[in-house]
Amino acid sequence: MSLSASACPQCTLPNTYPDGANFVCADCGFEWPQAVAAEADEDADAVVKDANGNVLADGDAVVLIKDLKVKGSSTVLKVGTKVKSIRLVGGDHEVDCKMDAGSFMLKACFLKKV
Repeated sequence: MSLSASACPQCTLPNTYPDGANFVCADCGFEWPQAVAAEADEDADAVVKDANGNVLADGDAVVLIKDLKVKGSSTVLKVGTKVKSIRLVGGDHEVDCKMDAGSFMLKACFLKKV
């Protein structure tokens, strides 16, 4: 865990310092736990890459590089299916998307940026 505080989440000024288990803003007096700040830093540092190593962002279009069986269903998502307007989320399945077959959470390693 880093002891350097980032900007205050309430007033957004950078004048913050650690105090025990909390960070404190010297300008507005707002206090927040260091654990929450560490989780936010980890989420901000998370970079989602496709199968070729290209960085993905919200709103990108991608193509499936492998047939994917949908768990609990007889549906198969075919290779070459284009998915528009993806949304990046946290967790094991990083990409949330909508296709003709429905809404799915996919792993980025099965996608290629278009």
